[in-house]
Amino acid sequence: MASFDGEGLRMRVVVTDAEVTLADVLSLRLAVDRPLKPGMELVLRHRATGVERRIALGAAGAEVCDAALAVSLSPLTLTSGRWDAYLGDEEGRTRIRSVDPGFSLDHLDTYALSRRTLAYRAYRTRNGFLALKICTAEPAAEVRAVWFREGRFEVTGLLAYTGLDDDDSRHEATLSLHRSGPAQSHDRPGGDTGEGAAETTVAAVATVQGVRFHAAVSLVDVVAADPQGAGTWKPSLEVEGVPAPLRLASRLDDVDGKRRRLHYPAMRVDGVPVRPCYTADDELRIEVGV
Repeated sequence: MASFDGEGLRMRVVVTDAEVTLADVLSLRLAVDRPLKPGMELVLRHRATGVERRIALGAAGAEVCDAALAVSLSPLTLTSGRWDAYLGDEEGRTRIRSVDPGFSLDHLDTYALSRRTLAYRAYRTRNGFLALKICTAEPAAEVRAVWFREGRFEVTGLLAYTGLDDDDSRHEATLSLHRSGPAQSHDRPGGDTGEGAAETTVAAVATVQGVRFHAAVSLVDVVAADPQGAGTWKPSLEVEGVPAPLRLASRLDDVDGKRRRLHYPAMRVDGVPVRPCYTADDELRIEVGV
């Protein structure tokens, strides 16, 4: 097959239905203007590196206006990043267009209930093409709502990739806010040791039922914990039955880059401005005095 990136295959191909199933199978329904012939391949191409994976397709028959494909993704050893989809043969290839977003928010929630090492997502690019997004599936506390009210920071969400059951069982949990700063010493001018960092922590009991969580922390306590310092606090959630603290993030949706797109108003606590924000990789933070 030709190795160039672009047109070459004179065939109209449009995805009308795309989904990555709970078993990590890419399921596609294709509308084509002529039958898929022997020797055709589905090509997945890593956008950053150009690495390709090719999957041979069977002949679909003589009178075909649409075709169904099912491709198991796990054996393909796909790495994290964005993979663009092409259909090709010895004549060349064409990038596959899509009219389906590739996922629903309810499906993303269900998909995240299993413990995984990689998460696969089919999606439609801004230009209307089929692509896969692959990322490391580390256990996390997926944020669904954030409030600043009555002097408290409140957050609700879903425990993702932990393997816990979505039932009515309750788990002991603690929400903590951490702020790192320079370690202090009375032996050096200014008290800065230049080694390590002193960490300030404010914690509160959280409620976890099944895989749903709710937690609230007093912002008065946060400001009082470091009254002279302005900085950023990092929240984490410790849950009974989960071996490591969970980072709070918001990734199971269709809004990437929340730091640029999502802005919360500041709340003043004892005269100090406090606001939630997101990092470049969509993790939640609390900015105090910034």
